[in-house]
Amino acid sequence: MTLKEQLKIDLKNSMRNKEIVKRDCIRAINTMIKQVEVDERIELDDKAIVKLIQKGIKQRLEAIVQYEKASREDLVQKEQEQIDVFSLYLPKQLNEEELKAKLEEIMKKNDITSKKEIGKIMGIASKELAGTVDGKRISEMVKNLLV
Repeated sequence: MTLKEQLKIDLKNSMRNKEIVKRDCIRAINTMIKQVEVDERIELDDKAIVKLIQKGIKQRLEAIVQYEKASREDLVQKEQEQIDVFSLYLPKQLNEEELKAKLEEIMKKNDITSKKEIGKIMGIASKELAGTVDGKRISEMVKNLLV
């Protein structure tokens, strides 16, 4: 089952169960998908949809920072609920140990040992671990490993 089909089924279920936050989040995801498909005249696959969902999460995280500065806890909570729903449609995220193991494997396979080669490992790791880890986490872990 594709991610689009799963979103469609979950939208129907959330409407039936009167889960307003989940329904609204799924509609937001569908809107992002539809906008890209119409603008670029392409059919998005699951990988592209995951990237869109990650982009939506990143936007909501940025909004949370702004709301916390403005002491708007009600809006912070609302954004966090949306992030929780968006996260349901992402592949399983790697924890720190799994990420470290994967990066060490990539470094060993490509014979990378110095800090000068951070760009090289970031490119490889970003492609291999796309969707399962945020680029910021990859960057931090690579810097720790190459110290």
